[in-house]
Amino acid sequence: MFDKILIANRGEIALRVIRACREMGIQTVAVHSTADSDAMHVRMADESVCIGPAPSTDSYLSMPAIISACEITGAQAIHPGYGFLSENANFVQMLEDHGITFIGPRAEHIRIMGDKITAKETARELGIPVVPGSAGGVDDMAEAKRVSAEIGYPVIIKATAGGGGRGMKVAQDEKGLEVAFRTARAEAKAAFGNPDVYIEKYLQKPRHIEIQVFGDGKGRAVHLGERDCSLQRRHQKVLEEAPGPVITAEERARIGKICADAVAAIQYAGAGTIEFLYEDGEFYFIEMNTRLQVEHPVTEAIFGVDLVRQQILVAAGEEMEFQQDDLKINGHAIEVRINAEKVPGFTPSPGRISQYHAPGGLGVRMDSALYDGYRIPPFYDSLIGKLIVHGRDRPEALARLSRALGELIVDGVDSTVPLFRELLAEPDIQSGDYSIHWLERWLDRHYG
Repeated sequence: MFDKILIANRGEIALRVIRACREMGIQTVAVHSTADSDAMHVRMADESVCIGPAPSTDSYLSMPAIISACEITGAQAIHPGYGFLSENANFVQMLEDHGITFIGPRAEHIRIMGDKITAKETARELGIPVVPGSAGGVDDMAEAKRVSAEIGYPVIIKATAGGGGRGMKVAQDEKGLEVAFRTARAEAKAAFGNPDVYIEKYLQKPRHIEIQVFGDGKGRAVHLGERDCSLQRRHQKVLEEAPGPVITAEERARIGKICADAVAAIQYAGAGTIEFLYEDGEFYFIEMNTRLQVEHPVTEAIFGVDLVRQQILVAAGEEMEFQQDDLKINGHAIEVRINAEKVPGFTPSPGRISQYHAPGGLGVRMDSALYDGYRIPPFYDSLIGKLIVHGRDRPEALARLSRALGELIVDGVDSTVPLFRELLAEPDIQSGDYSIHWLERWLDRHYG
């Protein structure tokens, strides 16, 4: 087992990893930019190293600086959290060259799943159902028209190196395809330096369902059910729950086994998430995230496992502490992402926290790095906390979430807390009858 782990991240996820390490008796190293010198993860870690100025390109994305911090402190392994370098295959290779363990999958798996076309081809080969679409990249308008006609409109054009909704456009017909195709390629080029796009069938009212998988890197893998992440704005998740309100036990077992068998076949190591669009009882592969997800706490709540602990064990060459038969769902869990943003524009709202009070009580978990007087820097993601609730069933979880939101105080900046209080009053949210398009349509009606 490792004696010391460096966390190459910040905010609530850095605290999450520090807590798991502390329970395992492992020393921790926090890295930080000059803007984060007073951050909570710096205070809680056993050691800290400043790795650069405020811009993430000069600090949290600086591979040489992070590796130097490992060498200075004697850290044997790096946990990347999510975002930043968590899915950078070059970083993983660089760590291997320096004799430092990456707590996550091998570089080859990150590389395969990091390219949308290669990931889709790999998924198909592994028996994972995929959305009807182009076999690979689509280079010109003539090919785009041919592929779209074969699939049937509407279609969606996606950047092969995309993420976060960038380089993604919908075309309802051939006339709209020309504009959507050119726009998607231009956005992809600007955002990722790669204009390549592919085309898929656009589903009308799908849900976003993701399957949590975990592999030991030696050919054994399990699934930990699904999370429903359908409540989204501009392809960014807002609320996640597990299990999914519309997924049956039979569907869960079927798609879960497909996913677990797939990651076992490639000897995948650690936590991963296989994401799908779900409509009319069918699952269609979107992508695989080769890291811990922001919404992993809802899975931890219903299964009673610590996924970060398991990541560390597997990276150290030890065995997972559970098998598929050990994993039984207990109740229902919901997570809402608390962002420092001003609704309805969702513009970032950095600034000083004048008062912060976390909710508590049975079945309530608040993952946040906030404290009274903390100044949220303007340089990073606006996520400032995750409120997770767990109940015996979905109605109890919703009631608990409503109560916890009433207790949560985040003063000094605008936040998305009031938005969730409004959403919980909606009948569709109470019943679970929503798709990936629901929130944007609701926002248009209320604020448009």
